[in-house]
Amino acid sequence: MHHVEIGADIVARVLERRGRLHLFDALDARRTAFVVIDMQNAFCEPGAPVEVPAARGIVPAINRLAGELRRLGGTVVWVRAVVDDRAGMDNWGSYLNVVLGDAAKLDAFIDYIGSGGRGTELWRELDIGADDLKIAKSRYSALAPGTSDLLRALRLRRLDNLLIGGTKTNVCCESTARDAHELDFNVAMVSDCLATLSEREHLATLETFIQQFGDVVTHDEAIAALYNHANRAGSDREQPGPIQGRDA
Repeated sequence: MHHVEIGADIVARVLERRGRLHLFDALDARRTAFVVIDMQNAFCEPGAPVEVPAARGIVPAINRLAGELRRLGGTVVWVRAVVDDRAGMDNWGSYLNVVLGDAAKLDAFIDYIGSGGRGTELWRELDIGADDLKIAKSRYSALAPGTSDLLRALRLRRLDNLLIGGTKTNVCCESTARDAHELDFNVAMVSDCLATLSEREHLATLETFIQQFGDVVTHDEAIAALYNHANRAGSDREQPGPIQGRDA
């Protein structure tokens, strides 16, 4: 887990702009999804080709937030990177040429995270609920056009509050969170449910996101917001909460 804090200068800038640090003091669990990205063997397993060691350290926080959200009637979504075959990558030349660089690396990559490959399996220490959604993606962002069924799943369930966790903070998680903002979702990156290769990269993403795209909270703060709504609603589960989701 990364131990970082948003810089005082960034906090001051956010407060001056919008008058408060956090956007959501209460979240209706029924309109909220916890979208957990790429917490699979390819990134979590020791010695994996694209291992992110810090990803293993965020599992307890992810499990706790997922459990509380389920308890309150929310939705947990597990998004995995899956590449079907070499042909499926041929229309992503910028990735092939810039990131991987050669055919041998691509072949090894596809063997590991190809459909049915060991690298696509969710990390064994995650608590997966029976009703959780599992979605495969083929780009960094799970919300890029044609990359996955995530957008359709969210819209069908009228979910418009998104909590983002997983790995890497500054690649797939940030890409998905930014696209969610552009699609008019309410988005918060959950800082201690995110991991990447260095604290510097992790913090840079969070400081940019909180200024321009949405909120940054800890998993404790996210849980508190969910219970704030539940407590205000009382026993009437249909009573609208203080933060209303937009109609799909």
